[in-house]
Formats: sequence, C-alpha cells, structure tokens
Amino acid sequence: MNFEKLNNPVFHSLSETHRNFCQDYGNLKIYQPATNPFGGFSSLENSSEELEKYSELCSEFFILGNKPHFSENLHLKAEIICNQMICLDKIMQKNSEEIVHLNGKFENELYDLVQEFYPGFFRKNTSLLGNYYGIFRDEKLVAVTGERFQMDDFCEVSAVVTHKAFEDFGFARQLVAFVANQILEKGKIPFLHVDEKNIRAISVYEKLGFSLREKIKVWYFAKK
Repeated sequence: MNFEKLNNPVFHSLSETHRNFCQDYGNLKIYQPATNPFGGFSSLENSSEELEKYSELCSEFFILGNKPHFSENLHLKAEIICNQMICLDKIMQKNSEEIVHLNGKFENELYDLVQEFYPGFFRKNTSLLGNYYGIFRDEKLVAVTGERFQMDDFCEVSAVVTHKAFEDFGFARQLVAFVANQILEKGKIPFLHVDEKNIRAISVYEKLGFSLREKIKVWYFAKK
C-alpha cells in the first residue's frame, strides 16, 4: 500500500477509482464541474494554461498540493491549510441514532444541508462519488457524512456536516465512525481533511482514532 499517494490525493483518485469523473489536461487532473470542483497536478511543474482551460467550464475551483502557476485572469481567493488525518483500525463507537443511506433517495436533502454550511464545496452530482449517510430528526435531515476522493487503497471521509441545532448530540462522531468502518471493511484506509484551525473537529477525529499524517494546502481560485 503506497501511502505516498495521499500526498496528491485528487490526482491519484482521478487516475484510479474516479477516472471516469476526470477532466484530464495531462499534467492536471480535475473533477468534472458537476461532480466536484477539486483538482491536482502530477508534479511541481505546471503552466497556467491548464487552469485557464478549466476555468472556462467552472468559475470557482480548488487545487490540492503545491501552489500552482496562474494567470492574471484568475483570482486566488484563499489558501487553506488542512490536516490530513488517517485511521488504520476499526472505530468502536456506539450508535444511538438510525443511520440512513442517502444515495438514490435523499440527494436533494443532502445537497441542501451541505450547501447551507459549506457552499461551493459540494455539487449536485458529488453524491455519485461514494456512499453518503445521514441522521434524521422529525423527518428532517440534520447530519451527514460520506465518501469523496477514492483510490484503489484509500477513501476520503468527507462532507461532515451537522445542523447547528444538533451540534452537541454526537451525530458527527457516529457518522464518521460508521463511514470510516465501512471503508475499512472494503479493504481501504479512510482519510480526511480538516482545516487546521478547526480545533473542535480535530479533537473529535483524534478521539475516534484518526491521527495526523500530513499538512495539505488547498488553493481556492475564481475566474475574474
């Protein structure tokens, strides 16, 4: 198992499990705009032309890894430093809530909840990339977690979102543990990305058994 692939998770996901979702510009592999606006370069060497081409399809997008070259036609909106964390062992977590598989029935509810708290990171077809699960209260979806970047041996836990009214109910712990264990059962290693400033979330992940592997930079671009 080559853990070095996690240094460039988007590029390797689009070279392996998610190759059918790839917008391929050679040195740059980036998800098709309707699924997920994230990309990665194969090496440190890159030209601004690749980003220019993609910006014609998608006005806002994210690049993981080293800072890429970009032209004056693009605006760097933010640099986000994330903790990349991995979990190697099954998580022992009791579930007090029913965890519902959302794919095939609740995609609209999933999209609306994630967009409410993390606009731009989630698209209508992001749910095609993996399994998504949620917790309902009074027939309303209030917490979700799912799978995003996927390689042959690794799968990302993503879209960890809980409605503010339910933040102290432990729903995120239950969902992250459930999704991570599902990934482990498939013979893959679960990993995730979290803003290094999000101390509360990092603490939750550490208590579940995730540990810091690496710092990953995310570059948020927008077409001028």
